[in-house]
Amino acid sequence: MTTLNLGYLATFRLVVQRGSFSAAADVLGISQPAVSLQVRQLEQFLQARLIERTGRGVKATAAGMALLLHGERIEQAVNEAVQSVNECSEQVSGEITLGTGATACIHLLPPMLQELRERYPLLTVGVTTGNTPDIVRAIEENRLDLGLVTLPASGRSLEVMAAQREEFVLIIAAAQRTPTATPAGLRALPLIAFEQGSGTRSLIDGWFQRAGVEARPVMQLGSIEAIKRMVAAGLGYSIIPRMAVEAPRDREGLHVSSLAPLLHRQLAVVMRQDKILSKGIAELVKLLQRAPSCPRD
Repeated sequence: MTTLNLGYLATFRLVVQRGSFSAAADVLGISQPAVSLQVRQLEQFLQARLIERTGRGVKATAAGMALLLHGERIEQAVNEAVQSVNECSEQVSGEITLGTGATACIHLLPPMLQELRERYPLLTVGVTTGNTPDIVRAIEENRLDLGLVTLPASGRSLEVMAAQREEFVLIIAAAQRTPTATPAGLRALPLIAFEQGSGTRSLIDGWFQRAGVEARPVMQLGSIEAIKRMVAAGLGYSIIPRMAVEAPRDREGLHVSSLAPLLHRQLAVVMRQDKILSKGIAELVKLLQRAPSCPRD
């Protein structure tokens, strides 16, 4: 290696951020030996030991810490160079990576990305689904350009831009009698809930807790479409984002009603503060923030 390999530099930074070669390999989708080889070749090029092993994994040496500081400036300089080149072209092109939840991916993004493709056919948007903490972490590590997540979202040097405010609704099988959509009215009925650990589940649990009611689900599922099918089969009720039942085809076999008191979640677009705002990213952010908002209480 006769010049500094930017890919190897990014791998080294990821190893330090994740605390192990194997964790970095999982993120990059390559083998652990391949990660070790990249770091070793970087050390050989710089003629310095960059990483040392500890009882809890790995950490950067003094030389490694110095490289990390320069690595951030190098990454910024590369981003600025790419931005300068892009500004010389009138076309919106390139590749953007976006992370979001499964519900938004299914019900919000398709028409938005279709519009974006029609307007800018040379622009490619890759979408990854996950929960808010995982998406924020990927943005911090520069593996994703943008995230559409549920607030609160905390992280190092994040820019947070409010998007739509979305209502949660009660769904129950169309053939069943609709209960009173209050925590007390739902207390004795079988709840089909999102799995624990998700931001959506925390919001719903909080809605019950504020009324002094403890939610006791009979099922906990990770897929909103699975939840809707279980509810349509008459196995219980659920509380889900309205966007998941906005279209007639998405609420077949279901009765939908607002909760009392109303429950909302705030979606936001998040990105690194030092992210270069390319034309493509700027257009995507506009579309995400332009998405129709749900009614406010």
